[in-house]
Amino acid sequence: GPAHLFRLAGKCFSFVESTYKYEFCPFHNVTQHEQTFRWNAYSGILGIWHEWEIDNNTFVGMWMREGDSCETKSRQTKVHLVCGRSNKLAYVSEPSTCVYSLTFETPLVCHPHSLLVYPTLTEALQKKWDEAEQLLYDQLITDQGYKKILKEIFEEAGLLKATEEKEVEKQNKKISLKFETVEKCNK
Repeated sequence: GPAHLFRLAGKCFSFVESTYKYEFCPFHNVTQHEQTFRWNAYSGILGIWHEWEIDNNTFVGMWMREGDSCETKSRQTKVHLVCGRSNKLAYVSEPSTCVYSLTFETPLVCHPHSLLVYPTLTEALQKKWDEAEQLLYDQLITDQGYKKILKEIFEEAGLLKATEEKEVEKQNKKISLKFETVEKCNK
């Protein structure tokens, strides 16, 4: 992601709403602590740093996933990055059960180019993106094909997690490369 945002790593930001205290630690996790004296007050993890959300070739948010279990799934949180005068957790909501939404204000994202994806990529990945742009311009690929290439670029850059299918595919390829023949396998 954007190198200038790594200044936030190792820091945590709190927000208290009614009886809950939320704590956001960029590139680490999001936690929630119930501020009551009940014997079973909830205190837990709403998500662990997972990947970026990218829209229109811009970083729009951070996904914190694999939090504490909640019914049949894990808690997860999307952190929206917005321009603000200081670094602070400004708003927390739960739009759907066990899925949280946080708004984090920071001056680090105020510049119009501060969240562009392209400059954060290696030269080789920028070249791949340029080639995809040319293919789209020449109408040799569809919008869908272009988006697929971009997704692959973002995964290769480590900005998005590869889907489980791809991980299984990679494992299968590794396994199948171990033996070229049945004889070698038997040995």
